[in-house]
Amino acid sequence: MNKIELGSQGMSAADVVAVARHGATVSLSNDSVAALQRGADVVARLFESDEPVYGVSTGFGALANTVIPSERSAELQVSLVRSHAAGMGDEIDREVVRAMMVLRARSLAMGYSGARPVVAQTILDLLNAGVTPVVREYGSLGASGDLAPLAAAAMALLGEGDVRNNVGELVRAADALGQHQIAPVVLQAKEGLALINGTDGMLGMVVLALEDLRHLNRVADIAGAMTVEALMGTDRPFAADLVAMRPQVGQQASAANLRSLLEASPIVASHRHGDDRVQDAYSLRCTPQVHGAARDAVEYATLIADRELASFIDNPVVLADGRVESCGNFHGAPVAQVADLLAIAVADLGALSERRTDRMLDSKRSHGLPPFLTPDPGVNSGLMIAHYTQAAMVAENRRLANPASTDTLPTSAMQEDHVSLGWSAAMKLRAAVDNLRRILTIELVSAARGLQFREPLQPAVGTSAAGVIVKQALAEADPDSWLTPQLLAVEDLVESGAVLRAVEEAIGGLQ
Repeated sequence: MNKIELGSQGMSAADVVAVARHGATVSLSNDSVAALQRGADVVARLFESDEPVYGVSTGFGALANTVIPSERSAELQVSLVRSHAAGMGDEIDREVVRAMMVLRARSLAMGYSGARPVVAQTILDLLNAGVTPVVREYGSLGASGDLAPLAAAAMALLGEGDVRNNVGELVRAADALGQHQIAPVVLQAKEGLALINGTDGMLGMVVLALEDLRHLNRVADIAGAMTVEALMGTDRPFAADLVAMRPQVGQQASAANLRSLLEASPIVASHRHGDDRVQDAYSLRCTPQVHGAARDAVEYATLIADRELASFIDNPVVLADGRVESCGNFHGAPVAQVADLLAIAVADLGALSERRTDRMLDSKRSHGLPPFLTPDPGVNSGLMIAHYTQAAMVAENRRLANPASTDTLPTSAMQEDHVSLGWSAAMKLRAAVDNLRRILTIELVSAARGLQFREPLQPAVGTSAAGVIVKQALAEADPDSWLTPQLLAVEDLVESGAVLRAVEEAIGGLQ
């Protein structure tokens, strides 16, 4: 199990994924403890001052001008957490909650929130114990940060609310803390606000989506190459000198992958000469252009996410010189907009995959493949309805590609009169990424079947490796047997990375 030390300069995306998905343990570095204590000392001095300070001795949002007596400061912080833990809907995934928690600890550890080291340490104690607060789907508008989701997580630090324990059981937070000998935090001035004011939920979801998309971009190239062979297409449009005429970085990488995957393909070579088709359809010929555009979107989103991972996100900011300043860094616009951009790219990848699949299933356009890839069409329906399933997810992803970040609406008595809806953008991105994995799964199954019908002609080494592992998952299936278990088995191979590993073991790493 990985061990990660959280410093005062942010953290990497890889570390976020390690904590969220793989159970890496986290500790505070000496410099982060020192930074936390410096900020807490500033707040302690301000607490003794007669001058009202937002978040320390005032209310919040539209109540910022309401001064709170010092003797009620602790009550103020606890009340803030409880009242903001107002989410509804389904529980969100464990990995999202864990990502959000470690990112909140990351921001606190930079020392500008004014929270004591014990606050950040208790977040890490929960993560290391495998205790996951119950966070609901709705409650964040992505300005003032992910308020309701972060407040739900903060409740657990107080020993309040519900959590999932390390085996997934729903228990009271107080019981889980007691089981792991974690003392509940008694909040002091500014600490309740520091726990809930950040872009950590939406950022965590984008980081996880980017991890998935880097993988699925390569799977899309594999599926596309297999389909080119199954449809007796040509690899000539992917030639280096042709794609170099348009120096888009993602296009270059995708075309290079397609060349590697199709290198020395007997199927492609079999019709290199004497084929009366002048050119392939766009869904084959333009594969690197569409796949490449999605790769470029991932690279841009990675740049924004990496900047956010190095950012301090809270309001107000507690500076080392004793000032406490309000700012707008909690606004999720940068993260929201890249989440929407990624959803557009995901929708387009899925749409191209569906077009390639449809072409394989249509005997009028498949260059000799049987209808719906079944040896007994009419009695057997083959992959007809698998394509329906794929098309339904493509349609859903088109809906999910509609931007959330343009749907701002005013809240908090017009104090928060422009919000990012970054949480919503990131939530729909996660749904779209899941659909893309399933869309590509159906293309892989279709292409593997198509390649079987091309025997005794053999595919290239790279595509053959993918076809072999897919066909192994389908080995016990009859031509018209129950499809759902077969599709789920291949989806598991895609999600686990087994398909990509098989290909890369055969021909080397893909870009």
